[in-house]
Amino acid sequence: MQEYKEKILEVCNSVRKNTLMETLDIEYVDVGENFLVARMPVVPKVHQPDGILHGGATVALAESVASAASYVFLDTAKVSVRGIEIAANHVKSIREGYVYATASLLHKGRTLQLWEIRVNNEADELISMCKLTTIAIAK
Repeated sequence: MQEYKEKILEVCNSVRKNTLMETLDIEYVDVGENFLVARMPVVPKVHQPDGILHGGATVALAESVASAASYVFLDTAKVSVRGIEIAANHVKSIREGYVYATASLLHKGRTLQLWEIRVNNEADELISMCKLTTIAIAK
């Protein structure tokens, strides 16, 4: 299982080049039976002007990890996956360190999928709770 896990993470991280994920230093760090985890450093380039993590950067992290999870957990040989709606509630601010986003599949329909993305700090405190709806389109 560990070898399979490492291969999935290697593939997820290899497609970051020249994308928003590379720009924001998002890295995929863990995968399990029904979840994928990514982390992002909280540094000035992802801050609001007042020095805390920008909600837009948090949402970019959330959508990135849930979209990557779609490719891990859906049959992408047969379908293309697109995000169609994202929502976020930001409940705590952070100035430095890392945030970890864990995408878990709440609903896996033939066409629509619903993902929950919890964004936590290094102390495992909730920073944001996000929800992404994706659609699977036949190729």
